[in-house]
Amino acid sequence: MARRRLLVLLKPFDVYPASQSDGLSRITSLQLRHLDNRRKVHKDAMNFCQNILRHKPVEWKALLRNDIRQPIHDVDLVITVGGDGTLLHASHYIDDSVPVLGVNSDPTRPEEVFRHSNEYDATRSTGYLCAATVDNFEQILDNIIEDRISPSDLRRISIGVNSQVISTYALNDILIAHPCPATLSRFSFKIKSDYQPCSPLVSSRSSGLRVSTAAGATAAMLSAGGFPMPILSQDLQYMVREPIALGAASSLMHGFINPRQSMEATWFCKEGIIYIDGTHVRCSVKNGDRIEISSKAPVLKVFLPHRVQHVSGL
Repeated sequence: MARRRLLVLLKPFDVYPASQSDGLSRITSLQLRHLDNRRKVHKDAMNFCQNILRHKPVEWKALLRNDIRQPIHDVDLVITVGGDGTLLHASHYIDDSVPVLGVNSDPTRPEEVFRHSNEYDATRSTGYLCAATVDNFEQILDNIIEDRISPSDLRRISIGVNSQVISTYALNDILIAHPCPATLSRFSFKIKSDYQPCSPLVSSRSSGLRVSTAAGATAAMLSAGGFPMPILSQDLQYMVREPIALGAASSLMHGFINPRQSMEATWFCKEGIIYIDGTHVRCSVKNGDRIEISSKAPVLKVFLPHRVQHVSGL
């Protein structure tokens, strides 16, 4: 059997502010000491994972996630060490041929949240999509190498502008809005279907349009009043943000797009931006541009935590 080829993508240290202590208040000093500790925990986790890999029958190399510039094709597994943000970053360079294992390098400890939440943010990383920590990394890695477990297929969003498909797919969500968040967004949209007539055309004046996958439904979509979804759902969820003068179209401002449907939106402002997975990737649009949104994108194969696989959703 050929040796597995692995790529390890690491969360960089520059996401942690450098420590400075002169002239700081007690609370700020506590926060910086906390960051120093978080940096050490992350470094220890990176070293731990790489040390485990040195003793496995695999070929591997490690890179900082920001050093990835090209699509990843020549490996059998990508391992991300950081949190969901590192896995999300990696997903933009992976098609449906390479599975991903996320390692949460610094998971939130409930007792620390209780003890320190008044002093600093103790809710470090939920690692919602990360199946491993340092506690079970070797066991999960062995299961993958020996084909005892399989990845799950997570749905992603395909975005096209004027019939040109954007090369990056969204794993969590997209937001279409004016570059200035205080400026009104004007657009219309309809749901197109393979098996029934299009939905009524909805014209919107609002703060923009958000569309999420099942994986992203627990993030900004849920905070805005959306619904959680089973993680393996193939549907997309959409919501018009802060619509003005709802009227008869109120029931159409929030809904779902199934795999046999797509959304076609037309932008009616001079400027606009499609934000893909937060600020990771963005694409400019202008007045009259037609934006096509669907789940017709390559899935992302992810080894999921058991607690996530068995969440039923609503």
